[in-house]
Amino acid sequence: MSLDISEMTLSAAMDGLAQKDFSSVELVNAVRDAIAEKDENIGAYLAFDADTILQDASEADALRAKGDERCLLGIPIALKDLFNVEGQPCTCASKMLENYIAPFDATVISKIKAAGAFPAGRLNMDELAIGTTTENSAFKLTKNPVAPDRVPGGSSGGSAAAVAGGMALASLATDSGGSIRLPASYCGCVGFKPSYGRVSRYGVAPYASSLDQVGTMTKTVEDAAILLSAIAGCDQRDQTTHNVPVPDYREMLAGSSLEGLRIGVPREYFVDGVDSEVLDSVRAAIDKFAKAGAHVEEMSLPHTEYAISAYYICSTAEASSNLARLDGVRYGKRSVTDDRGDLNDMYFTSRTEGLGPDVKRRIIFGTFVLSSGRYEEYYVRALKVRTLVKQDFNEAFKKFDVLMTPVTAGVAHKFGETQNDPLKATLNDMFLAPVNMAGICGISIPCGKSSEGLPVGMQIIGPSFGEVTLLRAADACEKELGL
Repeated sequence: MSLDISEMTLSAAMDGLAQKDFSSVELVNAVRDAIAEKDENIGAYLAFDADTILQDASEADALRAKGDERCLLGIPIALKDLFNVEGQPCTCASKMLENYIAPFDATVISKIKAAGAFPAGRLNMDELAIGTTTENSAFKLTKNPVAPDRVPGGSSGGSAAAVAGGMALASLATDSGGSIRLPASYCGCVGFKPSYGRVSRYGVAPYASSLDQVGTMTKTVEDAAILLSAIAGCDQRDQTTHNVPVPDYREMLAGSSLEGLRIGVPREYFVDGVDSEVLDSVRAAIDKFAKAGAHVEEMSLPHTEYAISAYYICSTAEASSNLARLDGVRYGKRSVTDDRGDLNDMYFTSRTEGLGPDVKRRIIFGTFVLSSGRYEEYYVRALKVRTLVKQDFNEAFKKFDVLMTPVTAGVAHKFGETQNDPLKATLNDMFLAPVNMAGICGISIPCGKSSEGLPVGMQIIGPSFGEVTLLRAADACEKELGL
């Protein structure tokens, strides 16, 4: 009987390999079979190089036969297509980088390889991680595996669709303003964004460098903890990482309980414009946690309403700077101009042809807020607001262990409906971006379903480098909810 990975967790796969219930080659073949069966309808993968991945699996099986007992040995990990893997394409779902081949491994890739795992497929995303639906990909449309007429969320939509759709055990992704947590909520899986500086960004294509963070898309909180132990740590090649010890996060989950957990519930996240079914699901979950022994109290994050404007300014400003390298000379597609064209003509034509409309809008806006006469008016003010947002969270965590909120203002919407409800789109960003602005950790876990059977997610927020507390809380919540 063939191996079925549709419900298999990362933890179960590790146990199965260790107990020799199946081999890594059999596991990869099961992933390949799942992709062949499902992905034509879902579109999560941009590429799955079966020959290379099977070779990696065969080598892992040989190492295990010789006594290698590394925890992730033989585990295939899917990747959002913005991680450099030496010798492989890294397109960021953009025509501009369609032919780019990575010359080295990103630090997180080196780390999962050191733990015995290997990259297994490149997943679709919004172009250059700019978007919230994965409709901005230059190459294909990714559908929500729960309801294929609806978006999977973004920018890590391929990651969420692959994991929730039973086509990957787990995925590495990035989150700059909710890009892991939002699609996890829409698709019904676990999306985890660690604290800024907990995981190296070296070798990861940047969007907004002070906001970007590598995280995970998994089926359980335990799986997120396993992956974090593998990828976390200081990196001399990324000066934003911190030299903070990396515990065994999976072991730290032992004995997780809601008893005595201090939960803050920010009133700014429970407002008009949020779907009643989302509010009902999140409130019902929090009530359940209170009955299980948690101390729940409403509280305030007073600068939340200003955070979204500051986020738009900071993120687009950094994007305009980071994406300037995609000029057809240093990186990216170089368009041919006639003999009369100069260097600026080549830049203009290359970027016009290589970049999508949403990316161009972000670059233009970011360039504007950094321009002479606008820098002080917009960007400097945004940085001041960012400081206030951080202070709000710092004060909150003096009293509470974690905060709990909705992830999004509604469930996954149908394709093409992004502009139909601008309030919900704004609220989504307002719920998610402050966590990036403050550099703290956050996770989305399933907490219920709508009347149409669509997943509803709950966001649990922890302090900077408070991953142990956050993951223990999320693990206890997951078990209490039984979803």
